[in-house]
Amino acid sequence: MQVVLLGPPGVGKGTQGRRLASDRGWALISTGDMLRDAIAKRTSLGLEAGKLMDQGFLVPDPVMIGLVRERTLERDAETGFVLDGFPRTVAQAQALDAILAERARPLDVVVALTAPDQELVRRLSARWECPVCRRVYNAISAPSKDGRHCDDHPETLLTQRADDTEETVKRRLDVYRAQTAPLAEHYRGQGRLKEVRGTGALDEVYGALSAAVATAVR
Repeated sequence: MQVVLLGPPGVGKGTQGRRLASDRGWALISTGDMLRDAIAKRTSLGLEAGKLMDQGFLVPDPVMIGLVRERTLERDAETGFVLDGFPRTVAQAQALDAILAERARPLDVVVALTAPDQELVRRLSARWECPVCRRVYNAISAPSKDGRHCDDHPETLLTQRADDTEETVKRRLDVYRAQTAPLAEHYRGQGRLKEVRGTGALDEVYGALSAAVATAVR
């Protein structure tokens, strides 16, 4: 099964997507993980992306689309995958549709997690990150084991990103809405979009997400 998770920063896509993928035996594919993996493996697209990132440039659509094409062909994605962070625009969504159509494996469902801006600002201001592996924690909803160090790198203190200030978060949410409103309509027009409230207990949100995925027509 092929699943795309949409949602604004701080809504919990990473946390819920990781759990969904783990429970179903699917690959969790996030843009950050995908870039780091391709760079580490020194694939041609990974080398190109690494050079752009080192120079401070955004990775353009053709490179990102190529990385998605490569990543979704890997063995762990054969039974299914959960995409987090891609697509972000209608153009990327159309490219993903084309990639999957070549394999006769169209998207099964697109789930949009939603939450009020006030809640998202509260969550993001409590977000901390491992500077080594970039794993993200949240002091409110998903803290590390001791609240200070990365679970995967116990000697590494967590840090807070400069762009997680309230003013910056609000600006990021405005940008997200401008980019993804057409994307949501794109998938709604295909009959693939389902919306799930990303507020409440983690187990409640996960239950609603699982139910939305279960109703997808194969």
